[in-house]
Amino acid sequence: MKILKENIIFAMDKNNKPAMKAKSGDEVIFETCDCFTDAIKTEEDLVSGIDFSRVNPATGPLYVEDAKPGDVLKVDIIKIDLMNKGVSVATPGLGRIGQDVKAETTMIFNIKDNTTEFKGKRLPLNKMIGVIGTAPKDEPIATGVPYDHGGNMDCTMIKEGVSLYLPVNVDGALLAIGDLHAAMGDGEIMGAGLEIAGEVRVKVEVLKDFDYKTPLIEADDKWITLGSRPTMEEASDLAINNMVDLIMKNTDLTLNESGILLSLAGNLKVCQVVDPNFTMRMELDKKYLLK
Repeated sequence: MKILKENIIFAMDKNNKPAMKAKSGDEVIFETCDCFTDAIKTEEDLVSGIDFSRVNPATGPLYVEDAKPGDVLKVDIIKIDLMNKGVSVATPGLGRIGQDVKAETTMIFNIKDNTTEFKGKRLPLNKMIGVIGTAPKDEPIATGVPYDHGGNMDCTMIKEGVSLYLPVNVDGALLAIGDLHAAMGDGEIMGAGLEIAGEVRVKVEVLKDFDYKTPLIEADDKWITLGSRPTMEEASDLAINNMVDLIMKNTDLTLNESGILLSLAGNLKVCQVVDPNFTMRMELDKKYLLK
């Protein structure tokens, strides 16, 4: 099953009409535009010339049968296939040094052999998904904004081989995916990574008894809790407290012991600091979550 990129949305919304329906356990391919809705094609095309109402599109949504409010949707990210060309930009006012940028720059990057070239140097790719989420329970949330439903978290760990757990807030969950990156460093400090169109193959599974209701990543070797809030401090506190809760639910450790464990073995990292809400993550090796 494939959802074509003609089916894009610009807000995660419980009233969005599903582009496709699937059953728990199905595999689905999401064909995606880049974050500029494929509007930038050459280095002469500038961000100032695009329609900002059509930024950060997500393909979907997918209605998953038997997904009910209070459930969790497990999304296994099986494969990310990219187009052979992507774009990155610098523009005044965008990103953490945007106040110092005086003129716009658009750079087009060719993808070959899992690398790209930047000013004569080969850069490895780290393919990842920028926007992925379910519909929120209440008001619509723009696809460019990350929050407890997911959204534009721009987390480099949302990549092939991991499972992402997302809350189900409405019937069918209404999963949408977009904003792929061929390469991006933690922070995405210019407000854009190597933005690129492509396809994502996922497996969706409805979990009825999974006691965790905010975005959570399971990698082969670690658990990763995510927090998105208006400041880095608030986002960090949410990710940390989410991990403390996860530890206490899966071990015999007390609150104090859980905090000490995170001080000794946990890693707090930035996902992005350029969106309307910042996103932070807390990582902990799986071996510490075994009783």
